[in-house]
Order: sequence, then structure tokens, then C-alpha cells
Amino acid sequence: MNAWLAQHRAAISSAFRRLSATPLNTLLSLLVIGIALTLPGFGYVMLDNLRELGRSASGVQQISLFMDLDASKNEVGEIERRLKQATTDKWHFVPKEAALKRMQASEGMAEIVASLPRNPLPDAFIVEPDNVEPEALEVLRKEIASWPKVAHVQLDSAWVKRFDAFLKLGRMALWMLAGIFAAGLVAVTFNTIRLQVMAQAAEIELARIIGATDAFIRRPFYYFGALQGALGGLLAAALVLGALRLLAGPVGDLAGLYGGSFSLRSPGWREVASLAGAGALLGWIGAQLSVSLSLRKFD
Repeated sequence: MNAWLAQHRAAISSAFRRLSATPLNTLLSLLVIGIALTLPGFGYVMLDNLRELGRSASGVQQISLFMDLDASKNEVGEIERRLKQATTDKWHFVPKEAALKRMQASEGMAEIVASLPRNPLPDAFIVEPDNVEPEALEVLRKEIASWPKVAHVQLDSAWVKRFDAFLKLGRMALWMLAGIFAAGLVAVTFNTIRLQVMAQAAEIELARIIGATDAFIRRPFYYFGALQGALGGLLAAALVLGALRLLAGPVGDLAGLYGGSFSLRSPGWREVASLAGAGALLGWIGAQLSVSLSLRKFD
């Protein structure tokens, strides 16, 4: 076990030495890998922010429940009891008196409201579901509409469905883009490792003569590819964070012009670890392909 660990430590040290031996080439390779991972990584973060923006947009996640005009206090209390039992979502009651006062306070409506013989507005409940998926919202809307003394249930489901379809299209495009750049990253690692194998051909032949196994010869190249990919992933995360910092001010100003507040969510440690892990995995794959093909000439 100690010998196995020592071999892996030696392979990792060799990978670090190879990276530091040619700093300019290493920097250029990391830039290529970083940029290749930045675009899908940035796309993922922006889609995540768009989803949060859609959820926080006024009215998108709300279901408005309007009672019959002749609904009694007991019947309103029954709906309140059903809401407590049926959902764990946030909701609040809007009495018809409060709705009338709000309408009366609107510009130009005071005289119109004063001329009305009675309050034409119903009692209402505003429900804010936790699950804002279009299918879940529609199920909840149908359930509420079947309750007694409920005159109308309003949900802008068409807007929600269009927004959800847009996000699905964006995710599909993002996966396609990620696949293209992943292939490019593997190709970069493949070429880098192939050049290293060619440069160390004499050392590899000597190692085989003295009895080195294929695993021993391949291992440093594998770690080199994985390490290069992981560093490229960390560079990509730094580029994404930098881009979000630059966009944070303009996005906040734009939200302010529309009377709202919104701040871009930066990637957390899980997203950063995912970028580094994806880079390491793709680098490992590129190194495996390159070493397997390049070492055939030594057989």
C-alpha cells in the first residue's frame, strides 16, 4: 500500500514539474481550457439567474383566489382552513373592504367608488406556491377551483409555460455548447500529451527496457492531463466570477429603472468544484486517448 501511494505521489510531483517547466505553454493551455469551460459555465449561471428572476417577478408565482360575492364569513373561513390543510405555501387573505379602499385610493377612482351602491369586489386569497413548475401550478389551480364558493382562480399559466419553455431551450442549447467545448478540451489535452510523449520518447524506451510497467509510464501523463484540466476549470470559475462582478452594477441599475431590485447570484463552491472536476475528467480522458495512441509505436 505504501509503495502504491509513493508511486502516485511521484506521478503527481512529476505532473507538477512538467507544468512548471514550461510556464508559457502551460499558461496558454490553461487559457484555452479556461475559456472552453467559461462559456458553458457562464451560460449555466445566467440561466440559473434567469430562473430566479422569473420566480421573483411580480405575479408569476401567485395564484389569486376570488370568492363569490355572497360568500359568508364561515365560508371564507372554510377556504382558509382548506388552504392550511392542502398546501404549505405562503398565502394571505385580502378582505373585500381592503380591496375597495385600495381601489378608492387609486387616481381617478374615488368618485366612481363613491357612486357605487355596494362593494362590487369579492374577498380574495393570494397564494404563493413553493413549487412554481407549470404542471404543479396547474394542478393546484384546478384543486382550488373545485372548492365551494370559489368564483374564479387566476393564474397566468401561459406566461409561466412560455418562460419554462424558454429555459428548457436554453438548457438544451447549453448542453450542446458544453459538448462542443468538451470535445475541444479533450483535443487540446490530447495534443499536449502527445507532444510530451514524443519529447520523452528516449526516457520511455529506457524505462521499458529496465522493466517499467505500462501503468507506471502512463500514470504521470494521466495526472498531468487531470491537473491541467482542473486548473483550467478553476481559471474558468475565476473568469465567470469576474464577468458577474462586471455585470452586477449594470444589472442592478436596470432593475432599479423598472422599480425592482435584483442581484446576480454568483456560483457557489459546488459550481466551482463542478467546473474543476469537469476539467479534470476531460483532461484525464484526453490524456488516456493520447497516451494509448502515442505509446503504440513503442510496442
